[in-house]
Amino acid sequence: MLKEPIGILGFGVEGQSTLKFLQAKGIKNISVFDKKDGENYLDNLAACKTIIRSAGVYPLQKEILNAQMKGAELSSQVELFFEKMQNDYPHIKIIGVTGTLGKGTCVSMIAHCLEALAIPHLVGGNFGVPALDLLQYKNFLLNKKAIIILELSSFQLMTLGISPHIGVILQTTSEHLDWHPSLEQYRDSKANLVRWQKKNDYCIYYAKSEGAAQIACQSSALKKPFDALSLSIEEFKVKGEHQLQNMAAAVLALECAGMNATACINALKTYEGLPLRLQNIGTKTFKNKSLTFYNDSYSTRPEATIAAAKAMDKPFTLILGGSEKHADFTELSQALAKNNLLKSIALIGATAERMQKSLLSESCNASMKFCENLNDAFDWCLESTPNNGAVLLSPACASFGLFASYKERGEQFCYQVSRLPNH
Repeated sequence: MLKEPIGILGFGVEGQSTLKFLQAKGIKNISVFDKKDGENYLDNLAACKTIIRSAGVYPLQKEILNAQMKGAELSSQVELFFEKMQNDYPHIKIIGVTGTLGKGTCVSMIAHCLEALAIPHLVGGNFGVPALDLLQYKNFLLNKKAIIILELSSFQLMTLGISPHIGVILQTTSEHLDWHPSLEQYRDSKANLVRWQKKNDYCIYYAKSEGAAQIACQSSALKKPFDALSLSIEEFKVKGEHQLQNMAAAVLALECAGMNATACINALKTYEGLPLRLQNIGTKTFKNKSLTFYNDSYSTRPEATIAAAKAMDKPFTLILGGSEKHADFTELSQALAKNNLLKSIALIGATAERMQKSLLSESCNASMKFCENLNDAFDWCLESTPNNGAVLLSPACASFGLFASYKERGEQFCYQVSRLPNH
């Protein structure tokens, strides 16, 4: 039972979804606290009996802790969703997916298989649809075969006290250290995906990832470690050996939900991937050269760019850099230094100088150039990429400072490609 007055922390997409949910329950005593209202927007928070945090609001702020000390209960959009499902729709299997790399892809692979198998399903969470919005599909929720798939970030998981029946932990390294004060807190937040599981639940985790294995240890569920799918990536439409890890996780999750593994693998052979994830956006002509373009703007982590560069099968140039999240570029620099197909690197954004320093320290022989923006980087790559080569946008960094989001960055890259004549 939610105690009033209720405060909604953050009023973006998730906060607005929470307000709709509360109003549908007939609750009227609701206040919204959003940073757009000024730096003192949390001043009256302690008057609330229940506080519902949107994912992007850091929960350890003094005003929130003070409200809790005065008796307020802290919840979140995702926690409200799990409570509602547990109480009203316990027959529905929920698959929760987290990790540093591959969450969206794994979720979309699971959904693709369920679509092929004609199993009713919904996708939400960090994937784009707030979890509480899924409750509007009343007929779906009454279906005994229905499955819900949620992509869940560390922000969403940080204060969660309920875990899904099937928890998937993909490769987990470090991320958002501009938000989380430490690697330990980042991983501890993700652990809530499986921390509250029971013995009849399933904890699926990438066996070769130290972070994923560390998180899995905190689950009481039946543990299911996975490695890459033991098939050739050439059998599938998507590019990159790393996709075999995501496939293995998706198939194992579906097996735990009662699906046939072979049928799922066959379904994945028609999966074409998500936009801006190592997306082949065409082959074009520039000064009598044939160039192929790959848009991997979603790669905001060094590990993702390592995988993208490894997937290249022709000489290529790379657009690298973006906003600062204090990531360690050592492994990325080592991998790029060993990549014989990499010919040149255009460096952009706040991380450009730090990236160059790291690359040079690992004796990377690719030619490098600082570029003022993505358009300049694109133009330089056109000149420096050899005939029958590729241009890869895989920044290993977030987009802020140059763009509002990785989507805007990817769209700008696509626009630049669209201006060239088709091959």
